[in-house]
Amino acid sequence: MIAASVSTGQTAQYVPLTETLFRSADHRGPRALVTAYLDNGSTDARSGPLTDLKVLDISTVLAGPFAAQVLGDYGADVIKIEHPTKGDSLRGQGTQVRGEGLWWKIVNRNKRNLALYLGHPDGAAIFTQLAATADVIIENFRPGTLERWGLGYDVLSAGNPGLVLCRVTGFGQTGPYSGRPAFGTLVEAMSGFAHMTGEADGPPTLPPFGLADSVASLAAVNGIMMAIHERSNSGKGQVIDLAILEPLAAALGPHIVTYDQTGSIVRRNGNRSSNNAPRNTYKTSDGRWVAVSSSADSIARRAMELVGHPEVCDEPWFATGAGRAEHADLIDDHVAAWIGARPLKQVITEFAAAEVALAPVYDVEQYMADEQVEARNAVATVSDPILGEIKMQNILFGMSDTPGGIRHTGRAIGADTDSILDELGFDTSHVENLRAAGVIA
Repeated sequence: MIAASVSTGQTAQYVPLTETLFRSADHRGPRALVTAYLDNGSTDARSGPLTDLKVLDISTVLAGPFAAQVLGDYGADVIKIEHPTKGDSLRGQGTQVRGEGLWWKIVNRNKRNLALYLGHPDGAAIFTQLAATADVIIENFRPGTLERWGLGYDVLSAGNPGLVLCRVTGFGQTGPYSGRPAFGTLVEAMSGFAHMTGEADGPPTLPPFGLADSVASLAAVNGIMMAIHERSNSGKGQVIDLAILEPLAAALGPHIVTYDQTGSIVRRNGNRSSNNAPRNTYKTSDGRWVAVSSSADSIARRAMELVGHPEVCDEPWFATGAGRAEHADLIDDHVAAWIGARPLKQVITEFAAAEVALAPVYDVEQYMADEQVEARNAVATVSDPILGEIKMQNILFGMSDTPGGIRHTGRAIGADTDSILDELGFDTSHVENLRAAGVIA
């Protein structure tokens, strides 16, 4: 049972919720959308399983903000807090259209925006008041920064014992590297990912997107919801110490236990797998690439029968994925020859009929045009006040009763400052004095 935060002066009390969760009346599918953009500071019509959660997102760039985005997609009231003049550097990263960062529009969707300088005593005082009404804070400053501003967990939880503080850093709050600056690229290098990615005779390969941050953000969502679940039993919040390095290392499979038990280190092997074969990309006669996977022994057998080499299935080594991987040259030659003699449409049709796992290699245009993607509403159309209607990835998964949705794109700096401070009881003159002092924007 999730508990709601109800402000009573400076202390938050937690009231169990039973029948108060909002249930969407829209039954268009698992990802029904609310696309109207609210251009004022009012609270938008949130829906989803987390409408009783209030989240303060004081993190920057990707891992923390992406975690907060997911919570907001499923109904949490997320307040994105940025420096009044510097903002979150994600605003300036990636492609810009009419001065608007497109990446920003996605990662900070469904969030209200408060421009607040936490390093100023008045800003810290305002944040303390906000924290007393919140369920979750997500931050990614270097360890000790919040404490230096007088905003350590001991201070924030004093007025709100149920508060959950999720601290996201490259290397965690402890250890010899805890104070080092770190980005996902460094984590992708250190975790073992880059070492095992790329061609066998090529250099280590880094992903062209924020892989480590994205994996860490989903781990952060899990940690936050576990802490919220535990709070329903104990009534107390806690601190989550999440190092971006560790979730990515966990996602890389059995490489650690394999090294521990055998001394073997996973090497770069292109698109092949050391676990099974066929597993690779292959080019069709009309110049398109497809990917084939055969994690199940039965699929590998059907693949070889389809490409006209059932005799391979009688080899003793064919019985296991590891055995097939050791003979990947032979298997790949057979699969590549068959696929290379046929156009994409025929390849897809015949592999599907044989129940062998295959998919075309898409670029983003092809992905968006795919009938499965369209049927699932996996790409959403959302209204933006500057860019008009824009398309972006939809929410992560469908839910039958509380589906959540996208309410608006990432907001301008300070778009909701006045309304949020009004909720805290600040009068107009006080707000203007804070704005003149550079504490807010």
